Amino acid sequence: MPPAADAVEAAKRLASVRAVDERVDAATRVVGIGSGSTVVHAVARLAERVRDERLAITACIPSSFQAQALILDAGLPLFPAIDVAFDGADEVDSALNCIKGGGGCHLQEKLVIYNAKRFYIVADHRKDSSVLGTAWRQGVPLEVVPMAYVPVMAKIRELGGTPVLRMAAKKAGPVVTDNGNFVVDADFGPIDRPADLNEALLRIPGVVETGLFCGMAHGAYFGMADGTVKVR
Repeated sequence: MPPAADAVEAAKRLASVRAVDERVDAATRVVGIGSGSTVVHAVARLAERVRDERLAITACIPSSFQAQALILDAGLPLFPAIDVAFDGADEVDSALNCIKGGGGCHLQEKLVIYNAKRFYIVADHRKDSSVLGTAWRQGVPLEVVPMAYVPVMAKIRELGGTPVLRMAAKKAGPVVTDNGNFVVDADFGPIDRPADLNEALLRIPGVVETGLFCGMAHGAYFGMADGTVKVR
Protein backbone atom coordinates (compact mmCIF):
# COMPACT_ATOMS: atom_id res chain seq x y z
CA MET A 1 0.00 0.00 0.00
CA PRO A 2 1.46 3.44 -0.96
CA PRO A 3 2.47 5.77 1.92
CA ALA A 4 -0.45 8.15 1.22
CA ALA A 5 -2.92 5.27 1.38
CA ASP A 6 -1.28 4.07 4.62
CA ALA A 7 -1.79 7.52 6.15
CA VAL A 8 -5.46 7.61 5.16
CA GLU A 9 -6.02 4.13 6.57
CA ALA A 10 -4.31 5.15 9.82
CA ALA A 11 -6.60 8.21 10.01
CA LYS A 12 -9.67 6.01 9.56
CA ARG A 13 -8.51 3.73 12.36
CA LEU A 14 -7.80 6.67 14.68
CA ALA A 15 -11.31 8.07 14.21
CA SER A 16 -12.96 4.68 14.65
CA VAL A 17 -11.05 3.72 17.80
CA ARG A 18 -11.69 7.11 19.43
CA ALA A 19 -15.41 6.99 18.62
CA VAL A 20 -15.89 3.44 19.92
CA ASP A 21 -13.86 4.15 23.05
CA GLU A 22 -15.80 7.31 23.89
CA ARG A 23 -19.32 6.29 22.87
CA VAL A 24 -19.57 2.64 23.89
CA ASP A 25 -19.73 2.03 27.62
CA ALA A 26 -20.88 -0.59 30.11
CA ALA A 27 -24.52 0.40 29.57
CA THR A 28 -24.41 -0.09 25.79
CA ARG A 29 -26.29 -3.17 24.66
CA VAL A 30 -27.08 -2.81 20.94
CA VAL A 31 -24.82 -1.22 18.31
CA GLY A 32 -25.62 -0.33 14.70
CA ILE A 33 -22.86 -1.10 12.21
CA GLY A 34 -22.67 0.75 8.90
CA SER A 35 -20.74 -0.01 5.74
CA GLY A 36 -17.47 1.00 4.17
CA SER A 37 -13.76 0.92 4.84
CA THR A 38 -13.76 3.04 8.02
CA VAL A 39 -16.31 0.84 9.78
CA VAL A 40 -13.97 -2.16 9.48
CA HIS A 41 -11.81 -0.52 12.15
CA ALA A 42 -14.83 0.32 14.33
CA VAL A 43 -15.92 -3.32 14.33
CA ALA A 44 -12.40 -4.51 15.13
CA ARG A 45 -12.16 -2.11 18.08
CA LEU A 46 -15.61 -3.05 19.33
CA ALA A 47 -14.66 -6.74 19.21
CA GLU A 48 -11.45 -5.97 21.16
CA ARG A 49 -13.38 -4.19 23.89
CA VAL A 50 -16.03 -6.91 24.13
CA ARG A 51 -13.25 -9.47 24.56
CA ASP A 52 -11.00 -7.47 26.90
CA GLU A 53 -13.61 -5.60 28.97
CA ARG A 54 -16.41 -8.18 28.77
CA LEU A 55 -18.84 -5.55 27.53
CA ALA A 56 -22.41 -6.82 27.58
CA ILE A 57 -23.21 -6.14 23.91
CA THR A 58 -26.34 -8.15 23.15
CA ALA A 59 -26.68 -7.41 19.43
CA CYS A 60 -25.16 -5.60 16.46
CA ILE A 61 -27.44 -4.40 13.66
CA PRO A 62 -25.89 -4.48 10.16
CA SER A 63 -26.77 -2.04 7.39
CA SER A 64 -25.51 -4.26 4.56
CA PHE A 65 -24.29 -7.75 3.74
CA GLN A 66 -20.74 -6.43 4.19
CA ALA A 67 -21.54 -5.19 7.70
CA GLN A 68 -23.20 -8.51 8.57
CA ALA A 69 -20.09 -10.39 7.47
CA LEU A 70 -17.87 -8.07 9.54
CA ILE A 71 -20.02 -8.65 12.63
CA LEU A 72 -20.01 -12.41 12.22
CA ASP A 73 -16.27 -12.57 11.48
CA ALA A 74 -15.57 -10.50 14.61
CA GLY A 75 -17.62 -12.90 16.73
CA LEU A 76 -20.11 -10.20 17.74
CA PRO A 77 -23.80 -11.02 18.26
CA LEU A 78 -26.23 -10.14 15.45
CA PHE A 79 -29.37 -8.22 15.93
CA PRO A 80 -32.73 -5.42 18.19
CA ALA A 81 -33.46 -1.22 19.96
CA ILE A 82 -30.10 0.25 18.96
CA ASP A 83 -28.20 2.19 21.61
CA VAL A 84 -25.53 3.67 19.37
CA ALA A 85 -24.63 3.43 15.67
CA PHE A 86 -21.31 4.14 13.96
CA ASP A 87 -20.94 4.72 10.24
CA GLY A 88 -18.72 6.51 7.78
CA ALA A 89 -19.69 9.24 5.33
CA ASP A 90 -18.66 10.52 1.92
CA GLU A 91 -18.88 14.13 3.12
CA VAL A 92 -19.92 15.88 6.36
CA ASP A 93 -20.89 19.56 6.57
CA SER A 94 -20.53 22.03 9.44
CA ALA A 95 -23.98 21.10 10.82
CA LEU A 96 -23.21 17.33 10.76
CA ASN A 97 -25.46 16.71 7.78
CA CYS A 98 -23.79 14.17 5.53
CA ILE A 99 -23.82 12.47 2.16
CA LYS A 100 -23.64 8.69 2.24
CA GLY A 101 -24.13 6.02 -0.38
CA GLY A 102 -20.82 5.89 -2.20
CA GLY A 103 -20.98 2.17 -1.58
CA GLY A 104 -24.67 1.91 -2.47
CA CYS A 105 -25.88 0.82 0.98
CA HIS A 106 -27.56 4.06 2.08
CA LEU A 107 -31.12 2.71 2.40
CA GLN A 108 -30.10 0.05 4.90
CA GLU A 109 -27.68 2.46 6.57
CA LYS A 110 -30.46 5.01 7.06
CA LEU A 111 -32.77 2.33 8.51
CA VAL A 112 -30.15 1.46 11.13
CA ILE A 113 -29.26 5.07 11.93
CA TYR A 114 -32.88 6.24 12.13
CA ASN A 115 -33.62 3.54 14.69
CA ALA A 116 -30.53 4.25 16.80
CA LYS A 117 -30.68 6.41 19.91
CA ARG A 118 -27.32 7.97 18.98
CA PHE A 119 -25.37 8.07 15.72
CA TYR A 120 -21.69 9.01 15.37
CA ILE A 121 -19.82 9.50 12.12
CA VAL A 122 -16.32 8.03 11.86
CA ALA A 123 -14.22 9.25 8.94
CA ASP A 124 -10.86 10.55 7.83
CA HIS A 125 -10.15 14.26 7.48
CA ARG A 126 -10.87 14.30 3.73
CA LYS A 127 -14.59 13.94 4.44
CA ASP A 128 -14.83 17.10 6.59
CA SER A 129 -16.44 19.96 4.66
CA SER A 130 -18.28 23.19 5.39
CA VAL A 131 -20.94 22.68 2.70
CA LEU A 132 -22.11 19.41 1.16
CA GLY A 133 -21.37 18.97 -2.51
CA THR A 134 -18.00 20.73 -2.41
CA ALA A 135 -15.53 17.97 -1.45
CA TRP A 136 -17.75 15.10 -2.64
CA ARG A 137 -18.49 15.80 -6.32
CA GLN A 138 -19.97 12.45 -7.38
CA GLY A 139 -23.44 13.65 -6.44
CA VAL A 140 -26.16 12.59 -4.01
CA PRO A 141 -26.73 8.83 -4.28
CA LEU A 142 -30.38 7.90 -4.79
CA GLU A 143 -31.73 4.36 -4.56
CA VAL A 144 -34.26 4.12 -7.37
CA VAL A 145 -36.78 1.48 -8.49
CA PRO A 146 -35.35 0.10 -11.78
CA MET A 147 -38.46 0.70 -13.88
CA ALA A 148 -38.53 4.37 -12.80
CA TYR A 149 -34.93 5.48 -13.33
CA VAL A 150 -35.56 7.31 -16.63
CA PRO A 151 -38.43 9.55 -15.36
CA VAL A 152 -36.60 10.00 -12.04
CA MET A 153 -33.56 11.33 -13.90
CA ALA A 154 -35.81 13.72 -15.84
CA LYS A 155 -37.28 15.09 -12.58
CA ILE A 156 -33.79 15.52 -11.13
CA ARG A 157 -32.87 17.69 -14.11
CA GLU A 158 -35.98 19.80 -13.43
CA LEU A 159 -34.67 20.33 -9.88
CA GLY A 160 -31.38 21.60 -11.28
CA GLY A 161 -29.36 18.42 -10.82
CA THR A 162 -27.22 16.38 -13.19
CA PRO A 163 -28.11 12.68 -12.78
CA VAL A 164 -25.95 9.70 -13.76
CA LEU A 165 -27.01 6.06 -13.55
CA ARG A 166 -24.22 4.34 -11.62
CA MET A 167 -22.66 1.55 -13.66
CA ALA A 168 -20.98 -1.55 -12.27
CA ALA A 169 -17.17 -1.66 -12.45
CA LYS A 170 -16.63 -5.38 -12.89
CA LYS A 171 -19.72 -6.41 -14.88
CA ALA A 172 -21.88 -5.02 -17.63
CA GLY A 173 -24.88 -2.94 -16.60
CA PRO A 174 -25.86 -0.75 -13.68
CA VAL A 175 -25.03 -1.22 -10.01
CA VAL A 176 -27.76 -3.19 -8.23
CA THR A 177 -28.21 -2.62 -4.48
CA ASP A 178 -28.80 -5.26 -1.83
CA ASN A 179 -32.50 -4.43 -2.25
CA GLY A 180 -32.55 -4.99 -6.02
CA ASN A 181 -32.68 -1.30 -6.97
CA PHE A 182 -30.52 1.00 -9.14
CA VAL A 183 -28.37 3.88 -7.89
CA VAL A 184 -28.61 7.29 -9.54
CA ASP A 185 -25.97 9.84 -8.52
CA ALA A 186 -27.39 13.38 -8.74
CA ASP A 187 -24.93 16.30 -8.74
CA PHE A 188 -26.45 19.55 -7.48
CA GLY A 189 -23.17 21.33 -6.81
CA PRO A 190 -22.85 22.93 -3.34
CA ILE A 191 -25.94 22.12 -1.25
CA ASP A 192 -26.83 24.98 1.08
CA ARG A 193 -30.16 23.51 2.23
CA PRO A 194 -29.71 19.72 2.28
CA ALA A 195 -32.90 19.00 4.25
CA ASP A 196 -35.03 20.84 1.66
CA LEU A 197 -33.32 19.01 -1.20
CA ASN A 198 -33.81 15.70 0.59
CA GLU A 199 -37.58 16.32 0.88
CA ALA A 200 -37.84 17.35 -2.77
CA LEU A 201 -36.05 14.20 -3.93
CA LEU A 202 -38.18 11.92 -1.76
CA ARG A 203 -41.32 13.35 -3.36
CA ILE A 204 -40.26 11.93 -6.75
CA PRO A 205 -42.11 8.61 -7.36
CA GLY A 206 -39.56 5.85 -7.78
CA VAL A 207 -36.98 7.31 -5.40
CA VAL A 208 -36.77 4.80 -2.56
CA GLU A 209 -34.24 6.71 -0.43
CA THR A 210 -31.60 9.42 -0.70
CA GLY A 211 -28.01 9.59 0.46
CA LEU A 212 -28.66 12.83 2.34
CA PHE A 213 -28.57 12.18 6.10
CA CYS A 214 -29.86 15.40 7.64
CA GLY A 215 -30.09 16.12 11.36
CA MET A 216 -29.29 12.51 12.27
CA ALA A 217 -25.72 12.61 13.64
CA HIS A 218 -24.90 13.37 17.26
CA GLY A 219 -21.21 13.88 16.56
CA ALA A 220 -18.34 13.16 14.19
CA TYR A 221 -14.82 11.80 14.68
CA PHE A 222 -12.27 12.71 12.00
CA GLY A 223 -8.87 11.04 11.90
CA MET A 224 -6.35 13.76 11.02
CA ALA A 225 -3.15 13.51 8.98
CA ASP A 226 -1.04 14.47 12.02
CA GLY A 227 -2.25 11.52 14.09
CA THR A 228 -4.84 13.40 16.13
CA VAL A 229 -8.62 13.04 16.10
CA LYS A 230 -10.90 16.00 15.52
CA VAL A 231 -14.25 15.65 17.30
CA ARG A 232 -17.28 17.71 16.34
